[in-house]
Amino acid sequence: MINFQFFTDKTKYFLLSPLFILLLTGYFKTANDPLHNQNDMSDIHYKNPKGLFDPTPFAFSHSTTASDKGSYVFISGQSGGEGLEHKLSKDFRIQVKTALQNLETVLKASGLTTKDVLKITVLIVDHDQEKLGIWTEEMHKVWKNNQFPASTLIPVPKLALDGMLIEVDAIAFKVL
Repeated sequence: MINFQFFTDKTKYFLLSPLFILLLTGYFKTANDPLHNQNDMSDIHYKNPKGLFDPTPFAFSHSTTASDKGSYVFISGQSGGEGLEHKLSKDFRIQVKTALQNLETVLKASGLTTKDVLKITVLIVDHDQEKLGIWTEEMHKVWKNNQFPASTLIPVPKLALDGMLIEVDAIAFKVL
């Protein structure tokens, strides 16, 4: 601790001025940062650099970062299987909706929502542009705020079970 009684008034101001400048700079940086919202449960930032195409119409972000005290939650691949019987529809859109609902169920069990998801990996059997369009539409319905997780889509010839058309795994971040 600095004992200020040994300094003149002019020296005290000289020593304290940089401290106030740093404090104010930090305050204004945080207050004016559109990605920093004190009301958010977690401190997740979405980055889409200006030099790259805008991925939001395709329902993903180039990167996401979690910068707070917390823990990562790794979610196994969720399929489009419905209910305890894991019934698989032959309709791709129904499987996509169900896979996303299943993902939300697992997130909720950990006290999380889709807002806490940093990264998803999507496996689609016999991927084509029509399936990409369906996937994108359904993602926009679930991630309504257009702050999408980082994402990788991998076309595959087959998944674990016959009739499985999609599988989605995720990495989420839970603030402690």
